[in-house]
Amino acid sequence: MPPAPHSGFFLTFEGLDGSGKTTQIKRLGTWLTEQNLPHILTRQPGGTATGDRIRELLLDSKSRSIAPMTELSMMFADRAQAIHEVIAPALASGKIVVCDRFTDSTEAYQGGGRQLGSEIVLQMHRLICGDLNPNLTILLLPDLKASLSRARRRNTKIVESAAVHQDRPDENRFEQEQFDFFQRVADKYREIAAREPLRVVIVDGDHSIEEVHRQVITAVAANLKTQPELWPAPSKTRP
Repeated sequence: MPPAPHSGFFLTFEGLDGSGKTTQIKRLGTWLTEQNLPHILTRQPGGTATGDRIRELLLDSKSRSIAPMTELSMMFADRAQAIHEVIAPALASGKIVVCDRFTDSTEAYQGGGRQLGSEIVLQMHRLICGDLNPNLTILLLPDLKASLSRARRRNTKIVESAAVHQDRPDENRFEQEQFDFFQRVADKYREIAAREPLRVVIVDGDHSIEEVHRQVITAVAANLKTQPELWPAPSKTRP
């Protein structure tokens, strides 16, 4: 099924955990608000009541025996619900949708990291997501070892909190993988970017938060300017 026509703008952020996605998405959300641009922020897995339950199963380190194909299917179940409930309605109403991860993550983590390959991921995307693709993807690729170190330090705190609050998932399952897994993920991300250079903008290297934000805003503004219904007369704060 082809994606429904819409007047919105679909923007995704991709990268390994620890790459700074969460920080940059929050900063972009603040900038979009300052520009009076209608938008929503969402994430995958998660973003809906059903998706949050799937996220808990997928990311909790207690979920040790999930098979790669099961993991892949759960990712797309979450995505189908998010498109139906959140993404498609927002795009149809003319909003900018900023999503933390989408199918590129599945291709990188399950296709690359789990070695399922790209083709099965792309086939499921066409079937389940109606081949809905982002207008723009920001891919954050800092140094791999530094990125993993940041993610593991952060998740150590989450694990400690989960140990105190035993009903809380720790979201540490993927960080328990070995370095080779994440190298395959990073390699697949670069393969995706090379395949789709017009959609994917890479922010490469360990830049400051401010410099990454500047690069993100430059890319987002350049793309929004091609859609005058979303980008009216420029304000003083617009690049």
